[in-house]
Amino acid sequence: MPLSPEVRKDIFEKIRSALEKQAPPMVVSKEHLDVFELSGNKPVPYGSKKEIVPGMYFSSVVARKDMVSFYFFPLYYHEDDFKDLIPTMIKCLKGKTCFNFKKSEQVDEKELNALLKKGVKAWKKNGYMK
Repeated sequence: MPLSPEVRKDIFEKIRSALEKQAPPMVVSKEHLDVFELSGNKPVPYGSKKEIVPGMYFSSVVARKDMVSFYFFPLYYHEDDFKDLIPTMIKCLKGKTCFNFKKSEQVDEKELNALLKKGVKAWKKNGYMK
């Protein structure tokens, strides 16, 4: 069932607003009508060929027809460190790093901000940030 445009916009803006507060030190690497993405601010080697990328992907939000997806890459590396921070939002976690939201109340802003704050610390600790 498709989301109403109002609900989709509300969810997207809640997450986008929280992400925007992380830049700086994070860098906005994509910004379109329905996509907002953050990366680290330091060039780092990535992939099997260790090619230098301008910044390690951190997080993004994507508005889709039937949901809003929030991708949070630090979960991939530090899953156990983050799950206790998000008791409400964990119900929307699909796979390792993707949250799919269909209702505004599924996005707990306090949990989201705590998650992002801890993620920035993890990115600094891993050397993905200056």
